[in-house]
Amino acid sequence: MSASAKPGRIEVRHCHGLEEWQQCAVLEKAVWGFDECVPLPMYVVAAETGGQVLGAFLDGELVGFTMAVAGVHSDGGKLTPFLHSHMTAVRNEHRDRGIGRQLKLFQRQDALERGIRLVEWTFDPLEMRNAHFNLMRLGAVARRLIPNCYGVTSSEIHFGMPTDRLVAEWRLDSSRVKSLLGGQAIVRPEANVRSILVPARMEEWRRSDRAKAVTEQARIAGEFQKWFAQDYVATAIENTPDGGAYLLEPSGQLKEELDADT
Repeated sequence: MSASAKPGRIEVRHCHGLEEWQQCAVLEKAVWGFDECVPLPMYVVAAETGGQVLGAFLDGELVGFTMAVAGVHSDGGKLTPFLHSHMTAVRNEHRDRGIGRQLKLFQRQDALERGIRLVEWTFDPLEMRNAHFNLMRLGAVARRLIPNCYGVTSSEIHFGMPTDRLVAEWRLDSSRVKSLLGGQAIVRPEANVRSILVPARMEEWRRSDRAKAVTEQARIAGEFQKWFAQDYVATAIENTPDGGAYLLEPSGQLKEELDADT
């Protein structure tokens, strides 16, 4: 399976062989610019053990990729396979062309063809543009936060701050995902909704006032943990005069929306 390839058009397909996997490793280093990069053997492991290494190619050049590893959830003895999408990267000069979306849609189709109905990944709750893409365009939700998930890294894009991460839960054949991917808006209930504000100045503080940024980060993480402990789920992003806000709903209101739509 691959997307149609035409001159100047993006082709999305599985990467094959050491040379293409090495290109992904090089692109990873270029995008994140830190020392804790995933080594080449892990791309081999992902590709050969039921995961994915997917590439976006422009006239034969790799301009983006997604790497996912295979996983299994155990719930009361029931085993559920899923993919953990560890990273998606697009070259800086090719962003805002929809390449990330193409990679995720290919990932979804490939997973469904193999009987996998769930993909998860982590994302920074302070990065509201990414959060909007995950929740509002793909239809993922979040019900877990991992404090300082990857430790403090050497990457400039992490600003030397703890790497708190929300876990995106993408139920590939749910009514929610099918509706959003089909261009239909999800009607949000007005009752029992909680919100968590990420201030508009957060990016400024991360660059120029580390202490303020860390304080706000801790406040945001604490609010997520409080509402997650009460069985709330982050489902949407709302713009406010003060910044962006996550909207959270009780999980009981979401059962039909997150169940498979057969």
